[in-house]
Amino acid sequence: MARLALERAPDAADPGRFLRTVPAWGALAGLMLLAEGDALLASRWSPATVAWVHVFTLGVLGNAMFGSLLQFLPASAGVALRGGPRHARALHVALNLGTAALVAGLWLPQAGLRAAGAVGLALAFALLGAATLPGLVAGLRGGLLPKGLALAVVCGLATAALGVLLVAAMNGAVPLAITRWTDWHAALGLVGWALGLLVAVGRMVMPMFQGTPALPARAQAAWLLGAAFGLPLCGLAWAVAGDGRALRLVVIAALLAFALGGLWLQARSRKSAPGPLVAAWRYGFIAMACGGVVLAWPGAPAVLAGVLVVAVALPMLVLSMLLEIDAFLGWITLHRRCGRGLQLPGVQTLLPAARRRGVLRLFALAGLVVVLAAGWRQGLAARLAGALLLCAHLFLAWAQLGLSRAVRGFAVAHPPR
Repeated sequence: MARLALERAPDAADPGRFLRTVPAWGALAGLMLLAEGDALLASRWSPATVAWVHVFTLGVLGNAMFGSLLQFLPASAGVALRGGPRHARALHVALNLGTAALVAGLWLPQAGLRAAGAVGLALAFALLGAATLPGLVAGLRGGLLPKGLALAVVCGLATAALGVLLVAAMNGAVPLAITRWTDWHAALGLVGWALGLLVAVGRMVMPMFQGTPALPARAQAAWLLGAAFGLPLCGLAWAVAGDGRALRLVVIAALLAFALGGLWLQARSRKSAPGPLVAAWRYGFIAMACGGVVLAWPGAPAVLAGVLVVAVALPMLVLSMLLEIDAFLGWITLHRRCGRGLQLPGVQTLLPAARRRGVLRLFALAGLVVVLAAGWRQGLAARLAGALLLCAHLFLAWAQLGLSRAVRGFAVAHPPR
């Protein structure tokens, strides 16, 4: 904990409410797959599939990343956040109500709900930018970490802006080549926002939690520059001029560079007994590398590549860190509530490694069956995958509940002196 600025960390409730919302969205993803079966994996353009993708990207990953940023920026990156608890609550409401309206509007489909969802999500990302970008911009001279985080947030804002434009096009308000602009929207969201955030924080958290050497600064700078220039330029070439080869290459290169670089770093870890976080990230790296290969393979189904990246790789990487952050939030709560001079239970005690391992193994099994269902296209496999996704997220919720009970129990037994 010595490397973390505990006095700068926000109240645990601010990021915690985002992290505790993740299992509800993941359970919905499982229920949707149970209800729709292999029809949900038939085409990336079906309304139900587009809705399902946004359950993952906005509901599961969005809540996890928003909450993680609110905790990571002040406590680990030394970045002051604008706003306070009210801002965090408004951000949580806008993100989740916007996501709910958009998902319902895409699945039903219903134009009014889509429009309401777009407005809510635009507000959510605007609130995130207002809270984070002033501090990030002020610290741009501090190294690669604030630069990478700022790039990720800007890509998130651009993704939201393109999403609003696409909803307007779907509702007939503006003429757009929807398939092309959707590809650009997806590339910005997955590579620039989600993967960009992981690249930025990975250089700090992989050595801290996994015992790996730090990613060479030149390698990280090259990845960030490629995303910063490649995504807007190549995306615009595809959306406007109809040449999608460059954008496809940028996405494939970003996926493979991140995945293979992460595996290379893990192979050089100083830890002799890797924990559940290391195993989860290795699984995520392998799934992401497979997604990049499938995307590069001529004639390979786009749904399979999307499932590998959106439904398997990114959730394993993000949700395994969610468990670490949630346990740390519990420790911070005790640190502030019980006062000094008291021996607090360790983070590993509040959320034992065996419980984390159980959660992550269930996620890994669910991810494997989802991939098999996407490749095999058989209804029973898809419904089994949905049931496993549901169980995995319910188990995550149970683990979070157990953590909360452990924190409350210790606080009651050791009131402030």
